Amino acid sequence: MNRRNLLKAGLAGSAAGLIYLPSTVRGDIPATELAGKIYFTEANPGRWSHKAQTHLPRISTARTGDNLKITVTTPHEMKPWEHYIVKHQLLDKNFNLLFDRIFNPEKDTIPVSEFILGTYSGSLYALSMCNKHDVWLGEITI
Repeated sequence: MNRRNLLKAGLAGSAAGLIYLPSTVRGDIPATELAGKIYFTEANPGRWSHKAQTHLPRISTARTGDNLKITVTTPHEMKPWEHYIVKHQLLDKNFNLLFDRIFNPEKDTIPVSEFILGTYSGSLYALSMCNKHDVWLGEITI
Protein backbone atom coordinates (compact mmCIF):
# COMPACT_ATOMS: atom_id res chain seq x y z
CA MET A 1 0.00 0.00 0.00
CA ASN A 2 1.44 3.38 -0.91
CA ARG A 3 1.63 6.25 1.55
CA ARG A 4 -1.40 8.15 0.14
CA ASN A 5 -3.71 5.13 0.43
CA LEU A 6 -2.42 4.44 3.93
CA LEU A 7 -3.30 8.01 5.00
CA LYS A 8 -6.77 7.74 3.42
CA ALA A 9 -7.44 4.45 5.20
CA GLY A 10 -6.26 5.91 8.51
CA LEU A 11 -8.53 8.96 8.17
CA ALA A 12 -11.51 6.80 7.21
CA GLY A 13 -10.90 4.55 10.23
CA SER A 14 -10.65 7.54 12.57
CA ALA A 15 -13.89 9.02 11.26
CA ALA A 16 -15.67 5.69 11.65
CA GLY A 17 -14.35 5.42 15.20
CA LEU A 18 -15.93 8.75 16.12
CA ILE A 19 -19.35 7.41 15.18
CA TYR A 20 -18.97 4.49 17.59
CA LEU A 21 -17.47 6.35 20.55
CA PRO A 22 -19.27 5.68 23.81
CA SER A 23 -22.02 8.22 24.34
CA THR A 24 -20.37 9.61 27.49
CA VAL A 25 -17.27 10.56 25.51
CA ARG A 26 -19.40 12.24 22.83
CA GLY A 27 -21.30 14.12 25.54
CA ASP A 28 -24.72 12.53 24.98
CA ILE A 29 -25.04 11.42 28.61
CA PRO A 30 -24.91 14.07 31.36
CA ALA A 31 -22.01 13.62 33.75
CA THR A 32 -24.45 13.26 36.66
CA GLU A 33 -25.65 9.95 35.19
CA LEU A 34 -22.21 8.44 35.73
CA ALA A 35 -22.86 8.27 39.49
CA GLY A 36 -22.34 4.75 40.79
CA LYS A 37 -20.16 3.95 37.77
CA ILE A 38 -17.15 6.29 37.53
CA TYR A 39 -17.73 8.09 40.81
CA PHE A 40 -20.02 7.50 43.76
CA THR A 41 -22.68 9.62 45.46
CA GLU A 42 -24.92 9.29 48.48
CA ALA A 43 -27.78 8.18 46.22
CA ASN A 44 -25.55 5.91 44.10
CA PRO A 45 -22.79 4.48 46.32
CA GLY A 46 -22.25 1.46 44.07
CA ARG A 47 -20.11 -1.26 45.58
CA TRP A 48 -19.13 1.04 48.46
CA SER A 49 -22.59 1.55 50.00
CA HIS A 50 -21.20 0.89 53.49
CA LYS A 51 -18.55 3.63 52.96
CA ALA A 52 -20.77 6.56 51.94
CA GLN A 53 -20.90 8.29 55.32
CA THR A 54 -17.13 8.59 55.65
CA HIS A 55 -16.25 9.24 52.00
CA LEU A 56 -18.91 11.65 50.77
CA PRO A 57 -17.58 15.24 50.69
CA ARG A 58 -19.59 17.79 52.68
CA ILE A 59 -19.81 21.28 51.20
CA SER A 60 -20.54 24.42 53.21
CA THR A 61 -20.59 28.08 52.20
CA ALA A 62 -20.06 31.48 53.77
CA ARG A 63 -20.43 34.79 51.94
CA THR A 64 -18.56 37.97 52.84
CA GLY A 65 -19.46 40.79 50.48
CA ASP A 66 -18.70 39.59 46.95
CA ASN A 67 -16.57 36.66 48.10
CA LEU A 68 -18.02 33.21 48.49
CA LYS A 69 -15.99 30.85 50.69
CA ILE A 70 -16.50 27.15 49.98
CA THR A 71 -15.38 24.60 52.56
CA VAL A 72 -15.17 20.93 51.60
CA THR A 73 -14.79 18.39 54.39
CA THR A 74 -14.63 14.62 54.20
CA PRO A 75 -15.23 12.86 57.55
CA HIS A 76 -12.52 10.31 56.83
CA GLU A 77 -9.53 9.13 58.83
CA MET A 78 -6.06 9.99 57.58
CA LYS A 79 -3.83 6.96 58.17
CA PRO A 80 -0.51 7.98 56.61
CA TRP A 81 -0.05 6.23 53.28
CA GLU A 82 -2.35 3.38 54.36
CA HIS A 83 -5.87 4.82 53.99
CA TYR A 84 -6.52 8.50 53.37
CA ILE A 85 -8.20 11.14 51.22
CA VAL A 86 -5.81 11.98 48.40
CA LYS A 87 -7.44 15.21 47.26
CA HIS A 88 -10.51 17.38 46.87
CA GLN A 89 -11.59 18.96 43.60
CA LEU A 90 -14.18 21.70 43.15
CA LEU A 91 -16.14 21.70 39.88
CA ASP A 92 -18.58 24.23 38.43
CA LYS A 93 -22.08 23.50 37.10
CA ASN A 94 -20.58 22.26 33.80
CA PHE A 95 -18.12 19.95 35.60
CA ASN A 96 -15.17 22.21 34.79
CA LEU A 97 -12.36 22.12 37.35
CA LEU A 98 -12.24 25.28 39.47
CA PHE A 99 -9.79 24.31 42.22
CA ASP A 100 -8.16 21.30 43.79
CA ARG A 101 -6.20 20.50 46.91
CA ILE A 102 -3.87 17.55 47.36
CA PHE A 103 -3.43 16.23 50.90
CA ASN A 104 -0.30 14.97 52.59
CA PRO A 105 -1.47 12.14 54.86
CA GLU A 106 1.57 12.59 57.10
CA LYS A 107 0.73 16.25 57.80
CA ASP A 108 -3.01 16.71 57.15
CA THR A 109 -4.98 15.15 59.99
CA ILE A 110 -8.40 16.10 58.59
CA PRO A 111 -9.28 16.39 54.89
CA VAL A 112 -10.60 19.96 54.72
CA SER A 113 -10.28 22.35 51.76
CA GLU A 114 -11.22 26.00 51.51
CA PHE A 115 -11.77 27.79 48.22
CA ILE A 116 -12.72 31.41 47.51
CA LEU A 117 -15.10 32.16 44.66
CA GLY A 118 -16.47 35.52 43.58
CA THR A 119 -20.18 35.97 42.95
CA TYR A 120 -20.74 32.41 41.70
CA SER A 121 -24.25 30.99 41.56
CA GLY A 122 -25.57 27.64 40.42
CA SER A 123 -24.54 24.09 41.16
CA LEU A 124 -21.14 23.28 42.61
CA TYR A 125 -19.67 19.80 42.85
CA ALA A 126 -16.92 18.54 45.12
CA LEU A 127 -14.95 15.37 44.51
CA SER A 128 -13.26 13.52 47.34
CA MET A 129 -10.72 10.91 46.26
CA CYS A 130 -9.85 8.06 48.61
CA ASN A 131 -6.79 5.93 47.95
CA LYS A 132 -8.83 2.76 48.60
CA HIS A 133 -12.50 3.55 47.96
CA ASP A 134 -12.48 5.58 44.74
CA VAL A 135 -13.99 8.98 43.99
CA TRP A 136 -17.06 10.48 45.70
CA LEU A 137 -19.15 13.44 44.54
CA GLY A 138 -21.07 15.91 46.69
CA GLU A 139 -23.30 18.69 45.33
CA ILE A 140 -24.66 22.02 46.50
CA THR A 141 -26.63 24.75 44.78
CA ILE A 142 -25.60 28.34 45.49
